[in-house]
Amino acid sequence: MTPEDQEEAQPLLGPPGGSAPRGRRVFLAAFAAALGPLSFGFALGYSSPAIPSLQRAAPPAPRLDDSAASWFGAIVTLGAAAGGVLGGWLVDCAGRKLSLLLCTVPFVAGFAVITAAQDVWMLLGGRLLTGLACGVASLVAPVYISEIAYPAVRGMLGSCVQLMVVTGILLAYLAGWVLEWRWLAMLGCVPPSLMLLLMCWMPETPRFLLTQHRHQEAVAALQFLWGSEQGWEEPPVGEHQQGFHLALLRQPGVYKPFVIGISLMAFQQLSGVNAVMFYAETIFEKAKFKDSSLASVVVGVIQVLFTAVAALIMDRAGRRLLLVLSGVVMVFSTSAFGAYFKLTEGGPSNSSHVAFLVPVYTEPINASVGLAWLAVGSMCLFIAGFAMGWGPIPWLLMSEIFPLHVKGVATGVCVLTNWLMAFLVTKEFSSLMDVLRPYGAFWLTSAFCILGVLFSLFCVPETKGKTLEQITAHFEGR
Repeated sequence: MTPEDQEEAQPLLGPPGGSAPRGRRVFLAAFAAALGPLSFGFALGYSSPAIPSLQRAAPPAPRLDDSAASWFGAIVTLGAAAGGVLGGWLVDCAGRKLSLLLCTVPFVAGFAVITAAQDVWMLLGGRLLTGLACGVASLVAPVYISEIAYPAVRGMLGSCVQLMVVTGILLAYLAGWVLEWRWLAMLGCVPPSLMLLLMCWMPETPRFLLTQHRHQEAVAALQFLWGSEQGWEEPPVGEHQQGFHLALLRQPGVYKPFVIGISLMAFQQLSGVNAVMFYAETIFEKAKFKDSSLASVVVGVIQVLFTAVAALIMDRAGRRLLLVLSGVVMVFSTSAFGAYFKLTEGGPSNSSHVAFLVPVYTEPINASVGLAWLAVGSMCLFIAGFAMGWGPIPWLLMSEIFPLHVKGVATGVCVLTNWLMAFLVTKEFSSLMDVLRPYGAFWLTSAFCILGVLFSLFCVPETKGKTLEQITAHFEGR
């Protein structure tokens, strides 16, 4: 084995012969940045309790009809797609820290507009603003955290991005039980305001400071975060150069992570996660849950628990293993979900996908409830599997695999891909169910999950325990 091979095989938790950094301020800085994803999760979850409240609203408060309600839920993804493009530019021009500080403005402004809304257009405008902030936060927070963390904890801290997203969603669901839509929007201003206060005291990432030729500040930031310079590997000189050109896509160190990042984001959305979440309350109703809104909370709790488990084992199990295991669980659960729709099909004359959600009336009541519990079980299994791998890992890998000089543009393209796919899948899934029938649509998502597993096995490198510079060297063949 060559010295280079020995270095590659060694678990790089710190310098050879030394110990891993033990600075605790890195956890505080990661928490401050992760308040952005918490705000993002709250904004996503806000529509679930707010829409029923707005549909019941009495004048002079604005009231949503079915069409406006669908836009109220979906327009966030369009704002987030634009935010991904903006974030990709901001993260290189303004830096990671300032980008996080700036994204608090549309978060607070968006929720403030919703709180003061006098008509539907103000509601949609507020949602668009919060969506823009979601797009920026979903890009910048993983990049900031990956660049301040040392290899031994980068997986855990990076997974906390998704953990905070699902915690924000659950917080919105729980608060929606006791607060009406205006007070809920006011509560949404709290996490970004707290992030603004905390991030003011946190440093910029050492890697970004080096691109600005601010070496002393980079060393000071490193000592603040890690407590020492042990384990730090300065990026090569070429990595300090800023700017993206299409000609760079000819380089293996750029086009390989580009393909991996975009593919992971596409497979994440093609897994059917949004479709499963869309039918959560309906499925719980069929299983005779007295309070269908409890479904949202149950789903949220499962997401939080299993995302937390993933964060704890990420740096031991590795990214690729968790992606594969997560994908296998999702294959079985979406297949079972499709089987539920096939078994409850009312007959060849039914064409509406809504009809397939209702168990056939010729069955005994116990049988139909039993089948509904099959759907509940497969849905919960899917959400647990997704939370263990395909939920957090695409975002974590996105922040790890790109070289420094293309990171802003590359992560922007990945985030744009994710949000556009989320919008298209959510908007067109009903049409797909009409064409393929519901069981066919879910079996199609199962096929995409199989492709995702194969892609993880053969194309995704393991980044566990490696510095960001070694990951870049892997793609470049060094």
